[in-house]
Amino acid sequence: PLLTLETDKATMEVPSPAAGVVDAVHVSVGDKVSEGHIVVDLKQVAGEAAAEAPATEAEPEEAPAAAESAPESAAPEQAAAPAASGSNSHQPVPEFSGSIHASPSVRRLARELSLDLNQVEGTGRKGRITHDDVHGLIKQELNRSKDMPATSGAGLAVAAAPQVDFSKFGDVETRPLSRIQKLSGANLHRNWVSIPHVTQHDEADITDLEGFRKAHDAMAREQGTRLTLLVFLIKSCVAALKQFPHFNASLAADGESLVYKNYFHIGIAVDTPNGLVVPVIRDCDQKSLLELAQELTVLSGKARDGKLAPKEMQGGCFSISSLGGIGGTGFTPIINAPEVAILGVSRSSMKPVWDGEGFDPRLMLPLSLSYDHRVIDGADAARFTRFLATRLEDFRRVML
Repeated sequence: PLLTLETDKATMEVPSPAAGVVDAVHVSVGDKVSEGHIVVDLKQVAGEAAAEAPATEAEPEEAPAAAESAPESAAPEQAAAPAASGSNSHQPVPEFSGSIHASPSVRRLARELSLDLNQVEGTGRKGRITHDDVHGLIKQELNRSKDMPATSGAGLAVAAAPQVDFSKFGDVETRPLSRIQKLSGANLHRNWVSIPHVTQHDEADITDLEGFRKAHDAMAREQGTRLTLLVFLIKSCVAALKQFPHFNASLAADGESLVYKNYFHIGIAVDTPNGLVVPVIRDCDQKSLLELAQELTVLSGKARDGKLAPKEMQGGCFSISSLGGIGGTGFTPIINAPEVAILGVSRSSMKPVWDGEGFDPRLMLPLSLSYDHRVIDGADAARFTRFLATRLEDFRRVML
């Protein structure tokens, strides 16, 4: 190696183009050099004759920030060693101990593949790393990735779970996961490791909405259904999706564009004895509250009985996961890919709210919106939840 080239992202050694003796060094530590700059004068050894040739910086595409010359005393001594021994045959430049022996093209290939050459075992002459060595290691890594569990997540190396014999610590009982738990577990893990999740929290004052719901629930019961808070959430979410269309989109497979949807299919997470399922209510923008309530009742019943058809769980644009019937003050729901957002709803509670003159007891509903940060930024997420809250606070705005 004659010098080291440093760029913003990489450091590369430039080897001597031939064996010989360094006559003169034309650069110093810290000098800036460019393509074609003469680095050293090299007296090339070939038989009885010696031809002088300048050694210039290699690789035109390299844009060095600094150059570090090889020690002037060491290089001539190492290079001249063959000549001092009396041999006239062409000899390669001795490799420095501890350095990586590879040509500039091999180093460039390794950089393009994000490969650390320290991990590559050279099979060339005197341990030099060849192109085949680099390609061989890449193939080996690809084959190893194929053998990793499907739940490892694309592009993320996940350590294997520890193997523990729990029976050493006490009595145990082993029960198999349900089919739904196996399927949803793999999907949830994939979504969690492949989507950059962020969760925006907010609250909605649903005091007036709850009064309206209770006043009309009897009418819904006469038609064989219930007017739950969830149907109001569905309608409010549709209004928010219309106002913020990129929440009703999906990231294209190539990651270069968004697919905007002109329909509004809402997925509802349903807790069943066998695990979580998400049936989808279609065309929610075209259905009344009572129609949504009836369809929600039917789909929820089929979900708990394990009778949902595959098509009834496909095509969702946005999902709602409600834990209000159980409790909690907030949570981080996992996005149901290829959707880009999901709304989590917790239990409403009475809170004292300042109205400018005093505190009034108001029924407040916690909202938790998880979103894909590749598609949605924090400001838009805050606007979405605030828009949603205002529609729940005065449901008449949904009709505007």
